[in-house]
Amino acid sequence: MRIKLLLATRNPGKVREIAAFFAELGWEVEPVPADAPEVVEDRDTFAGNAAKKAEEIAAFYNGPALADDSGLEVDALEGRPGVYSARFAGENATDADNNRKLLEELSGLWPDDHPTARFVSAIALARPGQETLVSFGTLEGVITREARGSNGFGYDPHFEVERSGRTLAEMSVEEKNRISHRAKALRSMVDMLRMEQDQQA
Repeated sequence: MRIKLLLATRNPGKVREIAAFFAELGWEVEPVPADAPEVVEDRDTFAGNAAKKAEEIAAFYNGPALADDSGLEVDALEGRPGVYSARFAGENATDADNNRKLLEELSGLWPDDHPTARFVSAIALARPGQETLVSFGTLEGVITREARGSNGFGYDPHFEVERSGRTLAEMSVEEKNRISHRAKALRSMVDMLRMEQDQQA
């Protein structure tokens, strides 16, 4: 029997990326319907936000649901912007606004220091009547003062991937998806589910 998995997103790119991982389990992946409830992301951790989204969608549709939450953690800023990555410069902030604020807060560190940072992703799978599974993935790097590349979004032009010499925005979508924090978290989730299937076989 094929399992239908609802994703707490309407982003077609994200749906395709996640569907590729779950295809090997024989799971059918679909975005949430247009009438899905809006879930307020008010938890103080990536895992908390991902679990809340997945659990509310799973309960509403009475079936498996998967959600992710991700963002940037900068060591010199004690882990900020963290869960506020998308709204670092305010509720309606653009990518440019957020990057400007990031560079302003780090302005005293250059050129002598290279601020270390990581992208973090938490993936949560909720199933009615079962414990919610959560997996994590990280991508280490440093923040660059100058923006480089045009393939990315968000903080990608200022995030140089560790040992690569390139920012995420200088990488192809395919390359980024292979090494990304979300890809690592998805791989971990699929491994957990495969182990679960093996135990039930």
